[in-house]
Amino acid sequence: MTDAPDLPEGYEFSADPARVDVDRVYGWLSADAYWAIGRPRRTHERAMASSLNFGVYAAASGEQVAYARVVTDHALFAWLADVYVDPSARGKGLGTSFVARVRDHLAPLGLRRLALVTADAHGVYEKLGFEPLDRPDQWMVHTFGQAAGE
Repeated sequence: MTDAPDLPEGYEFSADPARVDVDRVYGWLSADAYWAIGRPRRTHERAMASSLNFGVYAAASGEQVAYARVVTDHALFAWLADVYVDPSARGKGLGTSFVARVRDHLAPLGLRRLALVTADAHGVYEKLGFEPLDRPDQWMVHTFGQAAGE
């Protein structure tokens, strides 16, 4: 795909998991992301270890300003999760261009679907080709409650 909007000047995208600032990401998600507030650190680290991790960084300082992770079988399906942009970097189009780069990074895998759940960012994702489920009645979920070890 080539329709990814440019990152704002002064920012760079990376799929290198070694660059991810785990402490910073954990701080963002556990304290400020409605879907992950209170998530235990051990659970957060297990989720990251089993996922593809992406970041956006300030080019001048190297400081991480955005994060996303993807759970995938590398063949048919992927789940986009934990997309977060630091409040200081919001309002510049960073989230849209970041998610487009994550999507485009996955494109060579030949996946059939990239799914996500959002309560409040539908407009961001719609710009990038995400749509509501055609048949939500076909999707089901089993909720275990609290995960083991939490």
